[in-house]
Amino acid sequence: MEAPPSPSPGFVQSIHTLADSLLATLEDRIELVSVELQEEKHRLIQTFIWISAAVFTGVMAIAFASITLVYLLWESARLAALGGLTLLYTAALVAIIVGFRRHIARQPKPFAATLSEIKGDRACIRTQN
Repeated sequence: MEAPPSPSPGFVQSIHTLADSLLATLEDRIELVSVELQEEKHRLIQTFIWISAAVFTGVMAIAFASITLVYLLWESARLAALGGLTLLYTAALVAIIVGFRRHIARQPKPFAATLSEIKGDRACIRTQN
């Protein structure tokens, strides 16, 4: 006797397979988002530490240099020294703000890899129709 041919998967089985595929894709995307979020957190903490160290040492250096300069010029040009230092520090602040804004503008878009993967998924789905 011949074995009966195996029946083709039914509608319910197709729905289960589709749901499983969708959930697997969703799981992959969520994992990718979590990895990217972790990377962004590490980058933010690292940047904060570097900025904090730079600000602290910069403020200390500027404070002691300013005190030394004003002390040396106390008798002859105290107001000129204070005014010059004020202008110098204001110009430095403006330059730092402009540089920081440029730095922020050049940073990659958060979750770029996830968005790229989702766009690829959508393009793949569109071409299969």
